[in-house]
Amino acid sequence: MQQTQDGLPGRTNEPAARTLQKRLLVCFQLWAVFFSLFTAVSYCTGIPEYYQKLISTCIVDGCGTFVPAMPLENAGSVHLTLETYGIIFVCIDVVFTFVYYAAALFLFWKGFREPMAILAALAMVAFGTSFPSLTSVAFQGNAALEWWFAFVSTLGWIGLSLLFLLFPNGSFVPRWTVVVFVLILIVDIGSFINRRMIWYEMNGSVYLMALWYVGMTLVLVYSQIFRYLKVSSRAQRQQTKWVVFGLAVGMTGFIGMSILFDPRLNDGSALTYVYLNAILNLSLLAIPVTLTMAVLRHRLWDIDPLVKRTLVYGALSLCVAAIYIFSVYYLGRLFETKNNLFVSLTSTAIVAVAFAPLKEKLQRLINRMLKGRHDDPYAVLLELGSQLVRPMAPESMLEALASTIKESLRLPYAGIAIGVGGQDAFVASSGAPLHEVLSFPIIHRGERLGTLYLSSRSPGEAFSSEDNKFLDVLLHQAGPIVENVNMTLGMKLLAKDLQESREKLVLAREEEHRQIRKNLHDDLAPRLAALALNAATAEKYVVKKPDIAIEMLGDLRKIIRSTVDEIRTLVHDLRPPSLDELGLISAIQERISELNKPARLLADEQGTAPIHIQLHEPPPLPDLPAAVEVAAYRIVTESLANVVKHSQATECSVKLYVSSSKQLVIEVTDNGKGLHSSYTQWLPGKGGIGLQSLRERAAELGGQCSIEQAEHGGTRVLAILPI
Repeated sequence: MQQTQDGLPGRTNEPAARTLQKRLLVCFQLWAVFFSLFTAVSYCTGIPEYYQKLISTCIVDGCGTFVPAMPLENAGSVHLTLETYGIIFVCIDVVFTFVYYAAALFLFWKGFREPMAILAALAMVAFGTSFPSLTSVAFQGNAALEWWFAFVSTLGWIGLSLLFLLFPNGSFVPRWTVVVFVLILIVDIGSFINRRMIWYEMNGSVYLMALWYVGMTLVLVYSQIFRYLKVSSRAQRQQTKWVVFGLAVGMTGFIGMSILFDPRLNDGSALTYVYLNAILNLSLLAIPVTLTMAVLRHRLWDIDPLVKRTLVYGALSLCVAAIYIFSVYYLGRLFETKNNLFVSLTSTAIVAVAFAPLKEKLQRLINRMLKGRHDDPYAVLLELGSQLVRPMAPESMLEALASTIKESLRLPYAGIAIGVGGQDAFVASSGAPLHEVLSFPIIHRGERLGTLYLSSRSPGEAFSSEDNKFLDVLLHQAGPIVENVNMTLGMKLLAKDLQESREKLVLAREEEHRQIRKNLHDDLAPRLAALALNAATAEKYVVKKPDIAIEMLGDLRKIIRSTVDEIRTLVHDLRPPSLDELGLISAIQERISELNKPARLLADEQGTAPIHIQLHEPPPLPDLPAAVEVAAYRIVTESLANVVKHSQATECSVKLYVSSSKQLVIEVTDNGKGLHSSYTQWLPGKGGIGLQSLRERAAELGGQCSIEQAEHGGTRVLAILPI
């Protein structure tokens, strides 16, 4: 009962909070619809009045700070009527506003339930309505509508700033940007109450206004870049690219055109203001277009080509204008003339000649600045080749390759791993991995020689198709380099193994010499000395006490026999005598006979089936090296001993033959219980030389030995020894 009482508030609070959110969202939606409709209808009603005031007063005499006076006689060769200028200015403003309205309508249609989309739509309506001078001129003298559109203007700047600070997830990132937004609120609301910018009464208000707009734009752009690098997901980064692109284009055009509107920088004609207004409005139209693309993220296009083209043609336009202005100025000073056709044609020719190479250089410069040198892989290969012709260690070649790829694609990290000793090992790297690391196989002659590891430029950013094409070209050229390094490292490992093998042989030989010396010195030598002493003593007693001498000679004979047996054992350990006496096959056959007899007796006592060991008669073997004979004999006898002791087999067969590749093949197969987990425990070091010893005997001669489960049960020992 208590749980029921405790649980009820939690279940009722959650729906209540959700209901409150829904109601707030509905209020927000209704307010947005009312605001947009009222503003749009009011705007449309002012269009005829705006046209009338333009042709009656504003173009000729000006309308305060909203529309300066624009004399028609300074229009140069273009002669338009006053009414035509009026229609052009009205069209520029109306087209600008209607594009913003269209973006707002589209955002309402696709994201009416998303607060961020509604905020974006409100900002579009407010800024698109209030930025042109139409409402300020058309409703001049109408106090109610003047206050309303002043409110719309304030809401436009605030909404636009808030949108770029919150987009796309609705939170302030970084957190301190909320302070910036509060500052924007204070300035815009203060300007709304003051009916003009709050610092207009101060000295240097023009510079303060420029500083305000530039600083605000930088903060908005910085917040979006910060999101892009630190917070956003992959889809949000694409959205951020669109937003930053639109904001950068719009605000750059706004600041640039605002400077050119200064009467000291233009002739003040109506035609000039037409151009300036058109360019200004056109640049600001980038904001609704890109923002709509960003909000409707499911239909995002790749913005990178658009950004690159914008930068290329923007920089190209500035360069062409600078070249033309400098050429006209220099030629005019050189020939001391103005408005000369020859000077104009010459300057145009200079611009025409410089256009193509300048465009190509700018294109290459911006491509390298944004994504590296993926557009020029052959130049990269040429530079890499010039590095590789210098004398350097194999590892340094791969270091140069990794560094070239990293620098060419402007990546934080590039590393190369190759197969060394059957395992992948990093042999070269450049930089440090900051983000996701992607792998690319290095394939040469159909074989995978290594792997190239690259870190992405930013979290979640994938490589473009141009990057992949560039990597394909470099990876094809990297194959021979990696193969060369791989061969060099393999030879080093081989030389190291050879040196280790030599050291083992020397150590084994010296150990064997020490053991023989120990046996001779500690056992055989004292025994021979004792024999000599006994013989000398017996010699003394031959005449005096023949009985004692005879007894001493009997003891002497026993000692001699035991000594002979020990010498035989010592010799047997060096090399089985049967090999010299009988040959390899007969020695093995003799060993099999020795094992069959006790095995039968043991089986009779235990009441089990006896094991039958059979040697398949091989074809005549060629003369084998002594080491091969000993190794083959040891492998066979130790394998048979293991079969008898542990396999519980009833059949065992031994085969020896020389393969077509001139190798001695030894095969011992039984039908016992086969290998199991404990099978490998008793062999090494207990019953004989063990599995490891079998493998080592084969490996010492450059061969191999395997112990495996037979196909039909039992165990199969297969050793291959080169002859």
